[in-house]
Amino acid sequence: MSDSETLAAALAASGRQEAAQQQPPMMILTQYVKDLSFENPNSPVIFGQTQTSPKIAVSVDVRVNRIQERLAEVILALKVEAQVAEKAAFLIELDYAGIANLTVEKTREEAKRAFLIDAPQMLFPFARAIVATLIRDGGFMPFLLTPIDFEHLYRQRKAAVESAAIPAAGPAGEA
Repeated sequence: MSDSETLAAALAASGRQEAAQQQPPMMILTQYVKDLSFENPNSPVIFGQTQTSPKIAVSVDVRVNRIQERLAEVILALKVEAQVAEKAAFLIELDYAGIANLTVEKTREEAKRAFLIDAPQMLFPFARAIVATLIRDGGFMPFLLTPIDFEHLYRQRKAAVESAAIPAAGPAGEA
């Protein structure tokens, strides 16, 4: 092999290494609305009662369906309920999903964290926009969901699973 061929091979190899280093550790290949429901059960009467701010409750869930070792469907489930004067103003249930691809090798625990923390963090702004549009198009004042700390949610869930796995100790003296 000539010096120029060796140099060309070395440059090509370093270019592949640089490209691999620049690639993000996870990519969302596609994202989509998996399930969506908007209910406005007390319209049009509720619109006359919206002088006060509605009480809004938000619940969040993240589910992962593994497709392959480094590929998973990640579902961000949001439920937004609003009440005005003890009456339901609206109810939104959104399952917003994405196909997440790990581009680098990870341990099983690292992959789990990536699918349950990083992927929903990438999906959240799009789900948030859908919820805001539904609320506005449903006749209510615009409302934006506050950002969600998916790492905190992951730690809470992990602690709950671990505490449920520990058997409760009986009273002292029991065999």
